[in-house]
Amino acid sequence: MRALAREKLGYYPLNPGEAERIRKFLVCDPNGSPVSVLDPCAGTGAALVAITAGTKAVRYGIELDAYRAKEAERVLDSVVHGNAFDTHCAVESFSCVFENPPYDFEVSEGRNARMERLFLEHTYRWLKPGGVLILVVPGDRLATCVDVLSVHFRDKAIYRLREPEAQRYKQIVLFGVRRTKREREQLKDWDVSRAKAKLLEIARRYEELIILPDMADRQFVVPPSAPAQLVYRGLPLDTLEDLLPGSGAYRQAGRVLFAPELRATGRPLTPLHGGHVGLLTTSGLLNGIFGEGDDLHVARWESIKTTDRLEETDDAGIVTIRERERFTQSLTLVYANGTTAVLKEGTNSHAERAPSNGNAAVHEDHAGHHN
Repeated sequence: MRALAREKLGYYPLNPGEAERIRKFLVCDPNGSPVSVLDPCAGTGAALVAITAGTKAVRYGIELDAYRAKEAERVLDSVVHGNAFDTHCAVESFSCVFENPPYDFEVSEGRNARMERLFLEHTYRWLKPGGVLILVVPGDRLATCVDVLSVHFRDKAIYRLREPEAQRYKQIVLFGVRRTKREREQLKDWDVSRAKAKLLEIARRYEELIILPDMADRQFVVPPSAPAQLVYRGLPLDTLEDLLPGSGAYRQAGRVLFAPELRATGRPLTPLHGGHVGLLTTSGLLNGIFGEGDDLHVARWESIKTTDRLEETDDAGIVTIRERERFTQSLTLVYANGTTAVLKEGTNSHAERAPSNGNAAVHEDHAGHHN
């Protein structure tokens, strides 16, 4: 699962229905003043657009993936293509920050923290006092964010998201209002400890949370703010992608990463014995098109792992089970007339062809019949 998440760069977009429900919790400046809003994991920008629909919001986004950054540029006012941690901004610049960060651990030599926490620590300072935080994370990962949430945010409200994909990852949405400096100074240690304990308890009881309602049961006022400025100080990813294919290092690595398929042609100098044929098949050099007429077919060899299971019973009746793993070969054949066959060790092949009447005809041949 984690490998797949990294392939997607941790991209799990918010369901449009959930975004519409979140929108109903927000009230922008009643005088119609513009507000600056940020999504540091913008994706295509669709979620931020839905959450700020019908407002005079100036929408900012940060997106690591080049394709999604291009998509976001079509709907957002300003988009940074790059890493959010290489992006900087003046503190207290935004009226609202929407965060749906990657659900994974960071990979580095010095730390191994959750990404949900790192994104929140990096961006919460950009939110002005009285500004609204909208945080979407898995319920059990809320615990990693309690240090920031308990000190810097008040009037918190937490709901469980309802869509099937959201339930799969136990997603929750947290609304919070950033405290002013004076409010933080007035906090007592007991207040912070109690807030942490409450958030940790919520993280353990995801199933007991109220589902995000269709009609908001409370509202958060988004204060006005001036236009913000995001400054990217990381590597120029677009330029690197354009220059990479022409670099010497890429060409050398390409020999390994994009090695041409091995092919053998011509007649052997001497007749092949069984050992030669076995080596050729396991190396994939006998894959290809063979035969003619009705025997015209494509052959594909592959190595598969099998497990031999042996049971031994001693004089006392104790059963000992031994398992041994080994590799064997499998041959898949596809004939020009539509017949297919799979030949494996110790089994008969099953060749199938769907005739014109729609009823499958099944034929059996011994694995040794392939030449």
